[in-house]
Amino acid sequence: MAKEFGRNARVSSQMQKELSLVLQRDVKDVRLGFVTINEVVVSKDLAVAKIYVTVLNADEQAKKDNVKLLNELAPMIRHELAKRMRLRHISTLRFHYDTSFDTGMRVAELLSDVVVHDVDKSS
Repeated sequence: MAKEFGRNARVSSQMQKELSLVLQRDVKDVRLGFVTINEVVVSKDLAVAKIYVTVLNADEQAKKDNVKLLNELAPMIRHELAKRMRLRHISTLRFHYDTSFDTGMRVAELLSDVVVHDVDKSS
């Protein structure tokens, strides 16, 4: 029977916290926007970590540029992460843009339009 909160989940959670700190304190690249780590998914063998990020206050091209830059900086970020985590091997980092935030904002916008439209009809 699998543990309720297994090793993968613990490593993912800790990696998310440490990556946030590394991006905040150690990455000094002016091209990098305001990046938020939404989720870290680690493979079963802990070899690869998919890191889902959002970039606030950026257009589509800036979002792509930020993800590309993060993937270019991945070896340096991985090195800093290795200093902070007590693991024999640190996962290969792969950054991906998380569209769920944008989707959520779009749904909220559509819902507010529906509510305003319904209020106008009932008046």
